[in-house]
Amino acid sequence: MWGLFTLGMFVGTLRLTRSLQFIFGSLTVRFFLLALRDITGSTFLAAAAGYEGILCGLSAFYTAIAQVLNEVYRKKILPL
Repeated sequence: MWGLFTLGMFVGTLRLTRSLQFIFGSLTVRFFLLALRDITGSTFLAAAAGYEGILCGLSAFYTAIAQVLNEVYRKKILPL
């Protein structure tokens, strides 16, 4: 369910910044990895989903910081 919702959100980001595309794309992959883990019981898929979640979270932190700094300084400090 969440994977499908996030996939729809990812499609919505295709006209926005690459960083948002990466966040929603990686989150979509993570949700589908978690669903496959639940179906198969694979510990490898659980670990892969965990690392994917860390990557997604770090990219979300970067995007949030970049958006705030770019807005505050009214110029591109960090690329999005």
